[in-house]
Amino acid sequence: MQISKIIIGIDDSKHAEHAAKYGFDIARKFNASVGLVNIIEPVVTPLDTSDSLLAMPIVTNTGPEELDLLNTQTDQSERIIDRTIKELAGDIPVTHFSEYGSTADGIISCSEQFNADLIVIGTHKRSGIDRLLMGDVAEAVVRHAKIPVLVVPFNVL
Repeated sequence: MQISKIIIGIDDSKHAEHAAKYGFDIARKFNASVGLVNIIEPVVTPLDTSDSLLAMPIVTNTGPEELDLLNTQTDQSERIIDRTIKELAGDIPVTHFSEYGSTADGIISCSEQFNADLIVIGTHKRSGIDRLLMGDVAEAVVRHAKIPVLVVPFNVL
């Protein structure tokens, strides 16, 4: 088995940090380069798109509030990536990806762009209604990836 490129999916959680540590340890053992991926998911905001007088839909463009939110999310993504590189990379070559869209699709897309041999992600271990509503990124990545996926559970002792 040859592992020369590893994609690590990260967010601002302890679960992702734990998985990133595993991913960087594997990269050191295999002398592999790392691709860090942080996906910016669209935030759904309720909009009143009707004219209160005529009750007709109003076509609106992205306003300054949405642009501010996107800029804030982008800045946060860059901070997550920079912090992870600073804390874990050492001398390992790192390429980073900050994408906008579905987390699972973004991780898979970045793994293909990076020509990765392995995907490393953490899991939040959601269950029940939370999993139904929020989805399970790890499960979606495992189901749709064309390369091996290491899902690192986070166990609090």
